[in-house]
Amino acid sequence: MSMTMDGTVELSRHHIPENLSDRFALFFVKMLRFFADTFFAKRYGHRAIVLETVAAVPGMVAGALQHLRALRRMEDDQGWIRTLLDEAENERMHLMTFIHIAKPNRLERLLILFTQGVFYNFFFLLYLIWPKTAHRIVGYFEEEAVVSYTQYLEEIDAGKHENVPAPQIAIDYWNLPADARLRDVVVTIREDEASHRNLNHEFANALKRGDRAVDV
Repeated sequence: MSMTMDGTVELSRHHIPENLSDRFALFFVKMLRFFADTFFAKRYGHRAIVLETVAAVPGMVAGALQHLRALRRMEDDQGWIRTLLDEAENERMHLMTFIHIAKPNRLERLLILFTQGVFYNFFFLLYLIWPKTAHRIVGYFEEEAVVSYTQYLEEIDAGKHENVPAPQIAIDYWNLPADARLRDVVVTIREDEASHRNLNHEFANALKRGDRAVDV
């Protein structure tokens, strides 16, 4: 995870697009951001529920395809598979946490079904053809996640969202204090997203270099 000198998460890190692949990835993510902002506005808990169902897809898809690649080539995966599957599990726990905070309504559940179905197939095909672009999309997606959770924290601090007790599932998963609140959960999840951001940008960079050298 990229940290500042005082040990806090580097919130403003951004990969400057270097080629057409990067520009496409950034455009795609900004388009998703526009629709999310339009539909959810500042309903950050509900936004998180829908977006985390999408965010948990890339790690699982990429992990499975990297697994098959390692089998076909009969070579070591350099730690990519486990890292990607751990990322998918972590994103799923984000979802499980926010389900306890913001109860999804019927429309949002239908939106989840549609969005996940479309995104899964899109990402699967993209990763088969252009895995570098796929990882760059995830890197930019996580950049936006860091921004969204930062805005969520600002709303909590301003008293616009109640700083409710943290769900027990979050306390257990992240080993939070027993008296942890929503703010503690959002800070922790933002740290996860920053880590995923850094890792996926590095995966994309490694594929661009044509090697598998990634610090996982």
